[in-house]
Amino acid sequence: MRAEHDDLFNHYTEHPFAQYIRALGKGKNGARPLTREESYHAMQMIVSDAIEPVQLGAFMMLMRVKEETREELAGFVQAVRDSFPSPTKTTTVDLDWSSYAGKRRHLPWFLLATLLLANNGVKVFMHGAGGHTNGRIYTKDVLQFLGLPYATTFAEAETQLQQYNFSYFPLEYLCPTLQKIMDLRPLMGLRSPIHTIVRMINPFNAPYMMQGIFHPSFRDVHQEAGQLLNQPHLAVIKGEGGEIERNPDIECLVKSLHNGELSEELWQPLFKQRHVKEAEMNPERLVALWRGDIEDEFAVASITGTVAISLKLMGKASTQTDAQALAEEYWATRQKQQYNLKLNG
Repeated sequence: MRAEHDDLFNHYTEHPFAQYIRALGKGKNGARPLTREESYHAMQMIVSDAIEPVQLGAFMMLMRVKEETREELAGFVQAVRDSFPSPTKTTTVDLDWSSYAGKRRHLPWFLLATLLLANNGVKVFMHGAGGHTNGRIYTKDVLQFLGLPYATTFAEAETQLQQYNFSYFPLEYLCPTLQKIMDLRPLMGLRSPIHTIVRMINPFNAPYMMQGIFHPSFRDVHQEAGQLLNQPHLAVIKGEGGEIERNPDIECLVKSLHNGELSEELWQPLFKQRHVKEAEMNPERLVALWRGDIEDEFAVASITGTVAISLKLMGKASTQTDAQALAEEYWATRQKQQYNLKLNG
């Protein structure tokens, strides 16, 4: 009888993760946000596969309904960072760049912006994911047109950074558990907090981070979470399609973080009239534009405008005017034959 009683008791013992679901879902009056410490421990359990699928679904959708706070985001991000292998990385990265949204209306011109920075000595580490939303072009799929490999390990990423000043590390290799959660989007019909968290993980601990979001309200959350995580320098924009890409046709509000101090500034449009969206999304145009085989004033302005924000973030220019001028100089003096493997054969 004693053994049967113990089995019954164990069967109804509450799962350790249940406390976090209860905190989020205990009705209008009882529900509350998680503390930073609770968020950290909850994400630790998620990335170590220590929870049940039904718990994951409930937790993610409760978080989605209420939206994550800066404390929750900071706790989640720190747990993901701590889940990475013990530090063996010897390469110093200058700029962390996330790419998770994909592009739908325009080609991913931001990719040429990162390569332009890399062309001028800035080590850019990019991480991202793709395939979770139909009708979008993702970075991993475009790299082949530029003759660039992607990394599947930190060691490969370091080699690529040494060789190209650039590396793209897909989330499916960087943190497979988070990739699996992102892949649930078609099943749920909604994005989850993972789409916010992954943008902030900064695996190489780069001192500078660029962040692109689609919903303007998330600018503050990213900015303030960066402050809690002691990120030295950070810039957040409402990017074209949700990627880190300035739309030169409209004004761009940049929310920044520098050594603990929050600030913001407005960048004015680079054109007086808006452009019509691209007729076709042919990735080969990325290479053709880089090589100078075609002209596209919107694309060039998008590239140089994005680079300008990055240069000002990194202190390579003190004013918007100087940053834009330096970005345009970078573009004019780029190594045009550097990325042409796909078109040459």
